[in-house]
Amino acid sequence: MDLKLKYYLQIADNALILSHRLSEYCSRAPFLEEDLANTNVALDLIGIAEATLEQAAIIQGKGLSGDDLAYRRPENEFYNTLLVEQPNKDFAYIVVRQFLTDAYHVAFFSELTKSKDPFLSALAYKSIKEVTYHLRRSSEWMVRLGDGTEEAHVKVQTALDSLWKFAKEFFKETDADIFMQNKGFGADLSKVETAWNQKIREIYIMATLKYPPLNDSQVYGGKEGKHSEYLGHILAEMQFLPNKYPDAKW
Repeated sequence: MDLKLKYYLQIADNALILSHRLSEYCSRAPFLEEDLANTNVALDLIGIAEATLEQAAIIQGKGLSGDDLAYRRPENEFYNTLLVEQPNKDFAYIVVRQFLTDAYHVAFFSELTKSKDPFLSALAYKSIKEVTYHLRRSSEWMVRLGDGTEEAHVKVQTALDSLWKFAKEFFKETDADIFMQNKGFGADLSKVETAWNQKIREIYIMATLKYPPLNDSQVYGGKEGKHSEYLGHILAEMQFLPNKYPDAKW
């Protein structure tokens, strides 16, 4: 696969799959204001995915659209991290998954503003405003739950302990990451990880949460198209109508 195309798909797929997970939680948040905020975050992520997939389709040059890349690719051609496809076990899991991703997005898009690729640079400048809000919101929830009641603290710590093994795949360099960085098009993931770690530790302290051990084991694979069983279920649902009625016009 063209490495530039794969890089674009890595960005788009993280946003697309996480937006789908958030949309599954629509109408189930603790209260109405939070339900609206959660849905708005999902819409922001769909916007990032749509713009990037449309550009990826142009790079691919096969006459396909962004929708084709979203709804007609097989599972092993999705390059999102394993974290974003993890299920909505409870509200604490959603908050932790979102916080870890938001912290990455802010650091990643901040670095990507330096890209020599005009599209990626423009995408980063536009997206940084949205993901900064996402991070502020999820950080506040981390502190609210972690430094809240005993039950809330236990739930968010449990979610963190469960999801942490997927967290560092964001910084696992693929051939596409290396290629794009060497060309001056991609973000320097070492700098992204440094900024991410700083933010994570800051919020953990404020939320009175236990930071995972430095020698923690990590699970990788998503960025290379090797996924958990959950992505197959997401795609079966998300791609059902376009595949069932391929000639339908919406």
